[in-house]
Amino acid sequence: MDVDLTLSAETIRLLAQKARAVSSHLEDTFEDGHEGDVEFDEETLTDTHSHDGLAEEENDDMSDEELRELIEDLNVDEAAELVAVAWIGRGDFDAEDFEQAVEEARERAVGPTADYLIGMPLLPDYLENGLDALDL
Repeated sequence: MDVDLTLSAETIRLLAQKARAVSSHLEDTFEDGHEGDVEFDEETLTDTHSHDGLAEEENDDMSDEELRELIEDLNVDEAAELVAVAWIGRGDFDAEDFEQAVEEARERAVGPTADYLIGMPLLPDYLENGLDALDL
């Protein structure tokens, strides 16, 4: 099957790698279901004027933000192709129906593509499977 992409397969692979980094970071921070647990020592509990523990934690891992920016920088055609590749990888469309998937992605685009794609829990797998199905 010969598919002519506006977005290169290498770019889609890069996005899949970034998405995998984002999802592995999220998995690491939510282990054992204690993602929101906070422990206070006796001194913190008795000293009501100490707010050092409430300082906003700075996140050095920018991969989520980078992935979001990369997706937001895509033009309409590229974004539709990326969504179509993910749908093919997820099994919503067959590789032969790529053009139809792209057209449907364009028609359904009502919100930010980055929000939609990053919200897919298995996005890296879907992108890689889609590329494989398209022989790219």
